[in-house]
Amino acid sequence: MVYALCAANTVVYRRPMLRHRADIRTVAFVGFYYALLITEWRLIPNALSVRAIPLVILTAIVSWICAVITHNTLHSPVFNQRWANKAFQVALSCAYGFPVSEYVPGHNLSHHKHMQTRSDLMRTSKARFTVVNALNLLVFFPRVGADIFTQNYRYVSIMKKKMPAWYRQLIIEMIICWGSKAVLFMIDWKKALVFVALPHLWAVYGITTVNFLQHDGCDEDHPLNHSRNFVGRIFNWFTFNNGFHSAHHDQPGLHWSLVPAAHAKKYSGKIAPSLEQPSLALYMFRAFVFPGKRLRYDGEPVILPPAGPDEEWIPKSIQTAIADLGAEGTALSGAE
Repeated sequence: MVYALCAANTVVYRRPMLRHRADIRTVAFVGFYYALLITEWRLIPNALSVRAIPLVILTAIVSWICAVITHNTLHSPVFNQRWANKAFQVALSCAYGFPVSEYVPGHNLSHHKHMQTRSDLMRTSKARFTVVNALNLLVFFPRVGADIFTQNYRYVSIMKKKMPAWYRQLIIEMIICWGSKAVLFMIDWKKALVFVALPHLWAVYGITTVNFLQHDGCDEDHPLNHSRNFVGRIFNWFTFNNGFHSAHHDQPGLHWSLVPAAHAKKYSGKIAPSLEQPSLALYMFRAFVFPGKRLRYDGEPVILPPAGPDEEWIPKSIQTAIADLGAEGTALSGAE
């Protein structure tokens, strides 16, 4: 939609706020998180009561969805106006629970550029259990998270000089995100713990661990069988088509609303059938409960490569990051 403002025979065209109309849903979910938190804070006098449990679960789910939105936003910004993207990243940081800009190094620049190699901080081979696959759900997040935290610190220290605008945006997100949590804990530590801290921990655990579901047992060197997809309609409506992961790796900057068509064009019916899972829940039951074996997509046992340290990835990514982050460095331009 294009708006025209006419004055003295001059027509000025103004772009709409949203780059894609589908992101009305994105903004609505973030708004729902805040509405839910305010309602809980005002109406639940005892956060440690049994009646609070369903609300905590709901808040954790919504916060995880905001983590998915964080992923999408840093691949394809929501707004046409840079100031709006800056403000949205701040609001999203408090809903997801962590500074949004911190997501860039480990995910966009390490995982996407170097999928499942030693330069991928999130490679699934860091979880080493082969017999009881369920144990990998417990160890993957702390194992990967520790490395991401360390590498983020190195990356930020470099980008402080190379991309000061991106660094300033990160600092703003950090101050508001962590500062708001500190204030809430001072007001009522029980409510802050139950309605804020726990959902945020679940969000970061979930958005990190889903990488294990999407890539473990796949073939990163195969042109088609490199990622696992969860194609259920309900799941993808709530997760903004995050289940279509193969097409996302092909075109990281493609807006989430366009990913199903890209999947249908290149992958549907062409990849190994086991990599198009109709249900995330059923897949997790088979993979982690019964039979609960760690298998490749072709049914063979996963053979892990030798354990070893991360390979250097930051120098490989600096120039790409500078190009992708844009002139002011506040959000990825959408190229990748």
